[in-house]
Amino acid sequence: MGKKYYYLIHIQYLGYRYHGWAKQPEIKTVHHMIDRTLNFVLGDVTFKTLGSSRTDKMVSANESAFELFIDKELNMEFFLREFNLNLPFDIKALSIERVDENFNIIQAPKVKEYIYLFCFGEKPHPFCAPLLAWFPKTLDIELMQKAAQLFEGEHDFRAYCKKPSESTETIREILRSEIRPNDSVQASFFPSSTFAFHVHGKGFMRNQIRIMIAQLVRLGMGEVDLDFIQRSLNSGFEEHLSEVAPASGLHLNRLGFKQTH
Repeated sequence: MGKKYYYLIHIQYLGYRYHGWAKQPEIKTVHHMIDRTLNFVLGDVTFKTLGSSRTDKMVSANESAFELFIDKELNMEFFLREFNLNLPFDIKALSIERVDENFNIIQAPKVKEYIYLFCFGEKPHPFCAPLLAWFPKTLDIELMQKAAQLFEGEHDFRAYCKKPSESTETIREILRSEIRPNDSVQASFFPSSTFAFHVHGKGFMRNQIRIMIAQLVRLGMGEVDLDFIQRSLNSGFEEHLSEVAPASGLHLNRLGFKQTH
């Protein structure tokens, strides 16, 4: 059996034209495009890839990562250049580093920071569509900021998971949750006022952050109050929160591994 080599590759991508990260039959996904490019760049070399986390359809990543298992040692500088030359324009490899066989990208301790970009009021330029969500009604941002802080800490987020099973671990810890003026992504065609919902945690359930921002928007429009948001985080809360905010506003902003060796 030949020697195996292991690499951690950090990437970023615009998710607007992809059906998420995970491979699906005859559907364009980020993982599919990564592997297709690797097949071209590596030729006949046997390899396998494993992503650090999944993103949904149209969700983007400023920083994500995947692990590359390969039968050949790479010239990392040459590989990174060739990989980027052949990747689609909306996917970029940021860096590559060697890891050992004990590194596991799924189990490695990490903290994820997601941001959800949005604006409200007058309809913005159509070029904004891949990057931020638009809510037509006026939003009480100050009230939404107070409510966002309620998500911090350990709570039962069962109401904020789409179709959780009985075995789903819904007790999750949010390390940081806040809404502030957007200073993360800027463009000349953006409205004068855009906002970013920042959420830090070790792991999130299906649609969790998009359901969280959907409830904050409902609060901002006056459909629910602060007490409702507080009660929704209790284990005894039984209402199904079905609203899911648009996907294109969600970005995996940072992915921090505590150790890679």
